[in-house]
Amino acid sequence: MKKILVIEDEMSVRDNIVELLDAENFETVAAENGVEGVKRAREELPDLILCDVMMPHLDGYGVLEALQSDRTTATIPFIFLTAKADKADTRKGMELGADDYLTKPFTIDELLGAIATRLQKQATIAEQSQQKLEELRNTIALSLPHELRTPINGILGYAQLLAEDYEDLDRQEALEMLEGIQVSAKRLHRLVQNYLLYAEIEIVARDPQRLQYWTNNIGAHSPSEIERAARSKLVEAGREGDLCLDLETASIAISAVHLHKIVEELTDNACKYSSSGTPIRVVGRKEEPTDYCLRIVDRGRGMSATQIANVGAYMQFERKLYEQQGSGLGLAIVRRLSQLYGGDLKLDSIPEGETTATVRLPLLEWT
Repeated sequence: MKKILVIEDEMSVRDNIVELLDAENFETVAAENGVEGVKRAREELPDLILCDVMMPHLDGYGVLEALQSDRTTATIPFIFLTAKADKADTRKGMELGADDYLTKPFTIDELLGAIATRLQKQATIAEQSQQKLEELRNTIALSLPHELRTPINGILGYAQLLAEDYEDLDRQEALEMLEGIQVSAKRLHRLVQNYLLYAEIEIVARDPQRLQYWTNNIGAHSPSEIERAARSKLVEAGREGDLCLDLETASIAISAVHLHKIVEELTDNACKYSSSGTPIRVVGRKEEPTDYCLRIVDRGRGMSATQIANVGAYMQFERKLYEQQGSGLGLAIVRRLSQLYGGDLKLDSIPEGETTATVRLPLLEWT
């Protein structure tokens, strides 16, 4: 049974609406003014709110603003009831976040139709959110244990061989095992660092003071930082010869550590999803007076439009088909870091063709 809150200062109108909704098997809650309506909304958390616009003390716009500012009530469908609904009034309500307008007098069918439409829309949104949550749970369940287990098993396995057969191993065999431990330890360290960084980014994004500290304490970083990060990653992947650099000089307004991380993650993805011997292009250009665009292009398997739309933490696509390393956090970290500095990430891709990751970052000055 859906719960509907009716906020209406005219008793006869309020009682008629409540009686009608009761007859249609809705659970109804009533409030006689805006102040009480806000209070009841927070207490009852209804599935939908019907609210008169013209009320003393706190009008419908004030009610909507109060509920929109509260995370627990901000997503509740909200329908205005008004005796006048010219374009200016309607626009004001919609800009505040109202879902619909009903002009008095309205018919029973109009009222029930508006309620049904909004409840169905809310149900669809909830279903989509649940589906995404389920996909996220499944992806975490698949990727995280694998990502943790693989390097840990490598470390434990090599360490056990060294401990058990130490006296029988020659120097070269021992060095190979130690290198295996080092590779696994680096992979595990990077995974842990990425999880911690992503958690920190999400915390900072919700803390205005910490966010201001991040974005205020930056220096001017030239494309040489980009070149160092890109070259380091391709050397590590054994693909330094595939790197093609074309970077325009500029002063980029971002932390050197975060700029390095953005380039590292994008070039790491380009290496993972393309074959050795194919070019990885790193291009940087000033575009408009305030922006620097960094593009990293590879010729790998690419991504579909659906996969691009679903880029997020812990999302790694076609994992059952392609057993590449990675938790899927890289692109999520790049997107969130660029957003915190006032930029963005855009992905363009042709499956089995060319993929371009474009990061737009602010400039400190136009040089």
